[in-house]
Parts: sequence; C-alpha cells; structure tokens
Amino acid sequence: MAALFHHVLSPPLARAARSRAISISSRATATVPTPAPAPTPSRAADSRFLLGLAEPELQQLALDFGQQRYRGKQLHQLIYKSKIREIHDFLQLPQSFRNDLEEAGWKVGRSPVHSVVRAADGTIKILIKLEDDRLIETVGIPVEEDSGSLRLTACVSSQVGCPLRCSFCATGKGGFSRNLQQHEIVEQVLAIEELFKNRVSNVVFMGMGEPMLNLKAVLGAHRCLNKDVQIGQRMITISTVGVPNTIKKLATYKLQSTLAVSLHAPNQKLREKIVPSAKSYPLEAIMKDCKDYFLETGRRVSFEYTLLAGVNDEVEHAVELAELLHSWGRGSHVNLIPFNPVEGSEYRRPYKKAVLAFAAALESRQITVSIRQTRGLDASAACGQLRNEFQKSPMLAASDNPMPLKDMATKFLTQMSSDLRSTVPGYRDNAYAMPSLRSN
Repeated sequence: MAALFHHVLSPPLARAARSRAISISSRATATVPTPAPAPTPSRAADSRFLLGLAEPELQQLALDFGQQRYRGKQLHQLIYKSKIREIHDFLQLPQSFRNDLEEAGWKVGRSPVHSVVRAADGTIKILIKLEDDRLIETVGIPVEEDSGSLRLTACVSSQVGCPLRCSFCATGKGGFSRNLQQHEIVEQVLAIEELFKNRVSNVVFMGMGEPMLNLKAVLGAHRCLNKDVQIGQRMITISTVGVPNTIKKLATYKLQSTLAVSLHAPNQKLREKIVPSAKSYPLEAIMKDCKDYFLETGRRVSFEYTLLAGVNDEVEHAVELAELLHSWGRGSHVNLIPFNPVEGSEYRRPYKKAVLAFAAALESRQITVSIRQTRGLDASAACGQLRNEFQKSPMLAASDNPMPLKDMATKFLTQMSSDLRSTVPGYRDNAYAMPSLRSN
C-alpha cells in the first residue's frame, strides 16, 4: 500500500515564523541566508498547501507571518469563494505577504484540468493533472429539480487508481499509484463548481479508489467540504467495497453523512468472483459491521449493487439478497447500478427488463430500492475509463504481490491512529467529536 500522506491540520507555526525571519534578515543585511534544514517529506508536502485549511488556521498563519488576523479571513475567501489558483493573484493581500508565503514554499493547492468531456445529458467528466503528472477523474452530474433549481453532484476520487481491483471496474484495470492528499480531494469539487458556474450541492466519494484505504485524507476533505465549502453533511456520501475494521473506525466519528457499501452479490462465493478482496472480508462480517454502524450512528447504510448481465442479475439473486438484508435488520436500502460498459471487459450491461424485474423482486420483499439513472454514457461514464484512455500503461502497485487486504487495513489503521493523535486537536482513539460540523 502506498504510504499515507500526513496532513498537518494546524499550520507549521515555527517553520512559517522562521521563514519570515529569514526573509526579513535577508532584506536587512543583503546577505545570503543559510538554508533551513529540509523538512520531513511526509509532513512538509501537505503542510504547504493552503487549500484544506480552516479559517482559524489561516488566521493563525497570517499572524505567524506578521500580518493582522483579518488577512486570514481574506485568504479563506480567496481560496474557497473566489477560487483563485495562485498566491501571486491574491491581489487583496499586500505584495510583501504574498512574497513571504511563496518564499516559504506555500501554494494554494490547485491543479490544472487536463481534459474535459461533456455528455449530451449535461454530465461533465474531467481529468485533473496532479503535481506528479498522475491523472484523476472527477464527474459533475447536474439534475434539474421540479422547482427549477439545479442539483449538482460531484463524484470525487480518493486515490490515484485502486489496489482492490474489482473485476468489473475500469479503475482497477488501470492499476494503483498512491493515496490522494486532502487538498487534492477538495480541489475536485472546486473544479466542478468552476466548470458549471454553480455550487455543488452533493458530493459522493464514488470515483477512483477505495476511500476507506485513505480515510484520514477523506475525513479531512469531508471536514473542509462541510465547513469551508459549505456542503451539508447529509449531502455527502462515502462509499466502500469493504475494508476490515474501517467501518467500525468510521462509526466513531458519528458523521451525519451516508455510508454506501458496495455488495454486488448476495452470497460470499459470488462476491469473491466479482470482488477479489472479499476473501479477506467475508460478507457476514461486513453485514455485522453495517448493523453495528447503524446502532452507533443512527444512520442507515445504503447498499450498492452493480448489475452484471447473466452474473448477478437474476430474480433468484434478488430473493437471496432480500433474505440476507432481512437477516441483519430492517430498513435496508439498495441502490441498483446497471453496469457501465468498459472496453475489454468480460461483463455486459443487463437489459432494462432484467433490471426492473430485479427491483420488483426486492420491493415485493419490503426492501427499498432505487435504480441509478445512467449518466454520461457518451463520456466514458465508467469510473476510471476516461483516465485509462489517456494513461494507456497500467500503473503498477508497489509490489507484484499486493499486500492482503486484511494486512493492508491493519497497517493503515495503526498509521492513521498515530497520525491523528499527533495532528488532530482533541483526538481520542475511540472517538473524535466534531460538534461544530453542519448537519443540514
């Protein structure tokens, strides 16, 4: 598994102050300053990005550079409202402050849009080119409400590629490179808002990658999107195919967002065929964790089910799925997703008749069902499909023999707990209270 990127939530005060002191000294004496020791890469890479910092943190950063506190509020407006991409374009700020920020290595944290594909139904899929030249996908899905207002959903990625390699997923076929940093997740939403010239109302972590394998950055982005971009918690969905122990971990945060678990099969044998990582996380264990999640948070879990023609789309599969859900409690919701065709895939999209029959079988057994409207089929709609068209050579994981999912999850959770204890104020191993987050 790629190393987790450490995001320091409070600004590196000493380094900021030291950078300013060096800058002032160099102007006063006209001598070449002695370079400061190189910061630790794991922390420095993320701490220099303004995007992702909250307003109080930006205010403190301004104070550390000898500015008045209100300059931090101006920074917040320039980053999240005006969406300005470069510090030198922060014209409301003094030139000296802008110079000091840039000399200290700070950046806004915005990446260029590599390409844009527009579908006839209004869906826009974009590729964002990161600093290391990797490409990630983001999708903007507009829906006009009956009231005439626009509901704009941003489908965001959490990793560059995905290590889980579900058999039907284009992202998995493209390989895995690394986790995204917090600002790289947030910037996807800002890019969608810029393209549509409209506010994003909903965010779904259903793009490239497994969010639970990058939970620290995902939670940081969740906080930023909620508090700084002003998207209600209930308008945010975090999706997972299932990583051992992470659903339990997420439950301790008591978010008001939706957890969507990708099942794709009603039994363990079939699920292992479709989702290879299921061998490390049996269906029974997932369902128990989902039940415990509901008891802990009071939030109903949504179950995603991709329908693959002739594989898992028969009525008997629907009956078995209903029995599984009822055995673990009432009030389940299933979101059916007809397969989006992917070049070179062995799977086919089911006929509409089969989709409706599957939904009817569930509804007749008191399971709430929705069928996801397929959007952007003419814009390489399947997750990871557009990126694979531009990056033909699959990215390689760190090893030809990937770490088993259970070991990957254990390593990730140990690292995450250590990171949070050292960087997040008020963090405790079994709880992280976030009472200030908006829930509407």
